Amino acid sequence: MLREFREFALKGNVIDLAVGIIIGAAFTTIVSSLVDDIIMPPLGYLLNGVDFSAIFWTLKEGSTPGPYNTIEAAKAAGAVTWNFGLFINAVLKFLIVAWALFFVVRGINRLKRKEEVKPAPVADVPAEQKLLAEIRDLLAGRPPVSPPTSTTTAPPLP
Repeated sequence: MLREFREFALKGNVIDLAVGIIIGAAFTTIVSSLVDDIIMPPLGYLLNGVDFSAIFWTLKEGSTPGPYNTIEAAKAAGAVTWNFGLFINAVLKFLIVAWALFFVVRGINRLKRKEEVKPAPVADVPAEQKLLAEIRDLLAGRPPVSPPTSTTTAPPLP
C-alpha cells in the first residue's frame, strides 16, 4: 500500500497539481495586494474617500451601542454586520484572477493549436517504389488493350 501511494504521489500530474496550488497561493497574495493597495485607493478617492473594506451595515447592535467606525469595532462589540464592501473587494479579486487565468488558458490553447497544425513528416520512399508507382500511373492512363482478333478459324477438334 505504501508503494502504491508513493507511485501515485510521484506521478507527474500530482506534482504539477502541487506546483499549481503553490503558485496559485502566491498569485492570490499578489492579486489581493493589487486590489487592496493599487485599485481600491484611487477608486475610493474618486468616490469622495470611500474605503470599500470599511463599508458595512449593522444588522444588530452589540453589547455597546453603535455607531461603529470600523468592522473590527463592531465585531469587538458583538454586533452583527453585513460587510458588503469586503464582498466588493472579493469580487474584484475574483475577476482579476479569472481574467489572468483566461489569458493563461488562451495562450496554452494557442500553443496546442500550433502543435496540432504541424504536418506529419513525410517518410522517404525507396526509389524502387517510386519507379513502380510511375509505371502503375502510366499503365492506368492507357486505354485497355483488347485481345487480338484473328481472321482464321481453327480446325475443329476431333
